Amino acid sequence: MATENFAQPAVPRFDGYYDHWAMLMENFLHSKEYWSIVENGIPSIAGGSMPTQAQRNEVEEARLKDMKIKNYLFQSIDRTIMETILDKSTAKSIWDSMRQKYLGSTRVKRAQLQALRKEFEILQMKEGEKVDEYFARVLTIANKMKAHEEIMGQNVIVEKILRSMTSKFDYVVCSIEESNNVDTMTIDELQSSLLVHEQRMNCHSGNARDEQVLKVSYGESWEKSANYAEFDEEEEMLLMSYDEVKNLK
Repeated sequence: MATENFAQPAVPRFDGYYDHWAMLMENFLHSKEYWSIVENGIPSIAGGSMPTQAQRNEVEEARLKDMKIKNYLFQSIDRTIMETILDKSTAKSIWDSMRQKYLGSTRVKRAQLQALRKEFEILQMKEGEKVDEYFARVLTIANKMKAHEEIMGQNVIVEKILRSMTSKFDYVVCSIEESNNVDTMTIDELQSSLLVHEQRMNCHSGNARDEQVLKVSYGESWEKSANYAEFDEEEEMLLMSYDEVKNLK
């Protein structure tokens, strides 16, 4: 019967988030049957009595496990952190020191990330806000979330922007969603499409404003005057043709 080969679990690396690392490391040490040494420390022999051979063997075994645990802990942290715990002689003292140093900062980071997630979720484009301005607001928050180790693909940001545009962009949003694979669309591609649409809207609104200004300035007699001018020009051309024919006779 073939012997099955099982991959050894990797030592969890400390990435600044204590809760996550501590959970993985505790589970790792449990799998090695070493966790009791971290939790309770190396057993001591009561003074005033000669230890038995069984007691000495127990202490010696615990010290060996403690050295192995320390080796795992040293593998999981970088040099800068290691330099702050070199004075710790046991695995338990190292564990307690890590907990004291980093548990509080992890909670702060988690609270900051939760606040950023909420801010990202409620983001909406403001009436009158330009496309570039809104993209800048969204990406600023997204980049802060990434700095807090939040895994965020471009598709998440693309989908967020599409569902939070103002109503005047409804048509182009539908068009983009129907003609593109939003899952693979980049942020730059989306921004380019929306900018083109924004420029077209600005041109149309500019033409409409110009026509409105003329109507307000000159009134409805402006439209009638234009019609009369066209009629007078045609009438003049007809009269000129009539005179030429008459002269030929």
